[in-house]
Amino acid sequence: MNAPVKRDIFFSFFMFTADLRPQDARYTKILIDHLKALTDMGYDGFDLHIASQPATVDHQLEVESYVRLKKAFDEAGLNDVKFTTNVGTTRTFDPTSPYEEQRSQALSYLKSRVDITQVLGGDSIMSGPFLYPYGVFPLTDDNEPIWSDALLAWMKPRYHAARPVFEELATYAAAREVKLAIEPVKSWETPPPNMVSQVLDFLDDLGHAQCGATIDTAQVVMESQGPSIFKDNVARATRQDRLHYVHISAPDRGAVHDSWIPWDIILNEIEPVYRGPYLVEVFNAIPPFANSMRMARRRFWRPGEDDPEPGVDSAYDVAMAGLEELREQIALSARVRSDPPHLAAAHAGGA
Repeated sequence: MNAPVKRDIFFSFFMFTADLRPQDARYTKILIDHLKALTDMGYDGFDLHIASQPATVDHQLEVESYVRLKKAFDEAGLNDVKFTTNVGTTRTFDPTSPYEEQRSQALSYLKSRVDITQVLGGDSIMSGPFLYPYGVFPLTDDNEPIWSDALLAWMKPRYHAARPVFEELATYAAAREVKLAIEPVKSWETPPPNMVSQVLDFLDDLGHAQCGATIDTAQVVMESQGPSIFKDNVARATRQDRLHYVHISAPDRGAVHDSWIPWDIILNEIEPVYRGPYLVEVFNAIPPFANSMRMARRRFWRPGEDDPEPGVDSAYDVAMAGLEELREQIALSARVRSDPPHLAAAHAGGA
């Protein structure tokens, strides 16, 4: 029997922040402390959100600030740590805009995010909702919201307008060895693409596979067409070499262990065909997530940032439990696939 493939497991810094503040030396020290603690736990890398700045901010200056941040990480002994990035487009930087000037702005913005990803991670992945601007719901001229069939029809010319932007962006990213992974996000957070199939439909005619898709377990559970279509989507993405990133996240975006993640469906379909890193993604009840995601659950206190809360899990507790859970599920998936049918059924049933 072949030896199991070593899996890189990353952790999302959405547990701690949505803005790395690369020009803040004091906060850089806090980031470094978190990185060291999580690396010591056994995480192989990290996903860092690259916050958007006002349109007046020079993108090159942004890139240079992340060059300095990466230098600080390296000088702290973290030069071997791997990084991916999370990026979203905005109302200002909108690659689907009907206006050419705005699409050009969006392309420059996205190219700068590719540059930042390369600076931080080298051969890496830029993932996130960076096709249609996150959370920007369209309105009619009478300020009425657009939903259902009307929304899907409204999106068609937006996708068409974005295609040349993504053709150029994919070429730019390929030259820098950065994979692009568009993430579909559930419909109560943002307009389409909300499902993996919608991302793959957009990518169908794109020139090459540098631009692919992210599959996020939370999004699949909360906004999906069912197990059979999920299986077809995984096969379709794999066939096109577009399955670039997999996020392991609970439906409530909280702790991964003992959550409603459909491990059997996820790992039985993805694990045999996917060779990239898995990302343990937990959204903590901190700004801006507490408001934007309407979080009613308790915050996981962050060592070095928050006062300890007796009886409440810390961010590190949740990170460690998530890592252990994912490792156990990957190992179980490998046993199920290698066992004879009667033993595989017993393992799958938890025996």
